[in-house]
This record gives sequence, structure tokens and C-alpha cells, in this order.
Amino acid sequence: MLETIKIGNVTIDKTACLAPMASVADRAYRYMCKKYGASYVIGEMASAKGLCYSDRKSNELLEVTKYEYPMAVQLFGDSPEFMAKAAVIASKYKPQIIDVNMGCPVPKVAGNGCGSALMKTPELAAELVHAMTKVTDIPITVKIRKGWDDESVNAVPFAKMMEQAGASAITIHGRTKQQMYHPPIDLDIIKAVKQAISIPVIGNGGIVTAIDAKHMYDYTGCDLVMVGQGTYGRPWIFQQIKTYLETGESLSEPSINERLDVMYEHISLIVKLKGEKMGMREARKHAAWYIKGSNGAAGFRHACGQLSTLDDLRDLIQEVKKRI
Repeated sequence: MLETIKIGNVTIDKTACLAPMASVADRAYRYMCKKYGASYVIGEMASAKGLCYSDRKSNELLEVTKYEYPMAVQLFGDSPEFMAKAAVIASKYKPQIIDVNMGCPVPKVAGNGCGSALMKTPELAAELVHAMTKVTDIPITVKIRKGWDDESVNAVPFAKMMEQAGASAITIHGRTKQQMYHPPIDLDIIKAVKQAISIPVIGNGGIVTAIDAKHMYDYTGCDLVMVGQGTYGRPWIFQQIKTYLETGESLSEPSINERLDVMYEHISLIVKLKGEKMGMREARKHAAWYIKGSNGAAGFRHACGQLSTLDDLRDLIQEVKKRI
């Protein structure tokens, strides 16, 4: 019997969840990860101000289907007023959890005082969480990093402040903002946060295999692990993690033929949801991820970057199969 955790009143299997990756974790991506066993998924971050000003793109990021449950939407911003209003708007889309991004390191987010920049202003960050908890019964969670840089590692006191402000769970990415996505991952900081607070702690960073996930659980004592870039072109990693945690069996990577079938299903769904023109443009990176490591993959990268129609994708698949 699988262990579970609770975030507020939401029960989640203690296997692995999908990180809220901007321009990646859209509905099609979340669907594929759910299909292969993701126990919980978080959508792409949406701007609180964008929602309050009825920005169409921001609203689209909040679309939720019950198939995705347990599921969270993610908001970012630096104004308690706007974050509270955005939480009310987001709640209409019926997510089970609302996550607050306090970890994004990209300049256009952190440079505006949002994302990981909030780790430099913990009092403001606590105000955001408190303001949101006052206007909705939906659990509010927070995603943070180790700190801004190695000289200002403050994840433990920061997490304590978020708990006191009313957060229902904390996700901690074991890197600083300055590290971006470069190694190493600091498992000790995840462990320290887990030991310091009583709400659930989700560990994030560097998980690319089932063994990585098991090690993070064992070393840090975290309540759940979150997988981000390790899912690129590999939604089945959730199945691998679940199987390994339950039985100790290491599932092998799918064959290239199986990978191509999953790729076609995934990209077809993107096109169905977004239309062929936009969908195929977004599919290019996914195609490159799926065929990475296959025979002649380097030569196919250019073709991936030129995909414009599903017919192009079918042609690419045939070319890859010829190399097998």
C-alpha cells in the first residue's frame, strides 16, 4: 500500500510530482506525466497582475481538468493586494492547491522583485502568503530555493516564516538563485527545512532517475519529491520512480520505437489543445528531448527545430526509425 501525504485536505501519493515549469508544464505535458504516474502536478506560473488585468495568456495558464487532480496552479507576484485578488480569480478554475513561486531565477521574473527575489524580502513574502490565505480556503503552498546566493542561504528561517504566515506546504529547490540550474544539489538544506517545520516539505532538484528520488527521500526525510528537467522527453520517469519505491525494481528506459509513439501522442495532444501552428512551434523542443540519445539524434536536431505540421512530425519519426 502506497504511503500518502496531505496538503491541507488534499491527499497525494508519496511517489513523485511534476514541477511547475514555465513554457513546459502545460496541459498536454501534465496529462502525459499523469498518465505515467505523477502523483501531483503543478501548472505553469501565471502573473498575478496579468490575471487582475484580465490578460488572456495568464488566464489560459489556469485551465484545470479533473484528470489532473491532485493539481495546483502557480502564481507569481510581489504585491499582497494583487496576489490576494489573483488567488480569488484562480480559485474559480477549481485547482485543489495554489502554489506561490518564490524560486524562479530567470531575470524577467526575479529582476522585478518576484520569484526568487522574494527570498531577499522575507517579510514581504510572508505578507503575500498571509493575504492569500485570508481570501480563499484553498491551501496555499510556497516554492523556494536554498537562498539567493551562497552568502545568503536562508531557506530554513524563510520556510519557518512561510509556515507562520499560513502556508500549507513548502517546496525547496536545493540550489541558490545564482546557481540557476547548475549542480550541485544541496540535500542538506532540504533536510534542514524538513526538520525545522511541521508542514509537508517537497524536495526538488537534480532527480533524473528513480534511484535519485529514493536517495532524496532517504537522505532528507522529505514528504514528497518533485521532478523537473528529469521529465524532459521522459514522462515515464514517474512510472519508474513509483515502481522502484514500491518494489525495488528498476524499469529500463523504453525502446526508441516506444519513445517515438509517446512523442507522437504528446505532440498530437499539444496540437489538439493549441492548434497546429502554435502547437508545432512549441512541440519542437519536446521532439528534440524525446529523440535525444537515439542513433543519429544530433543530426535530427535541425529537423526538430523546423517542425511546422503533424505531417512533418510523421516524416521525422519515419526517418528516425530508419536509423534503428
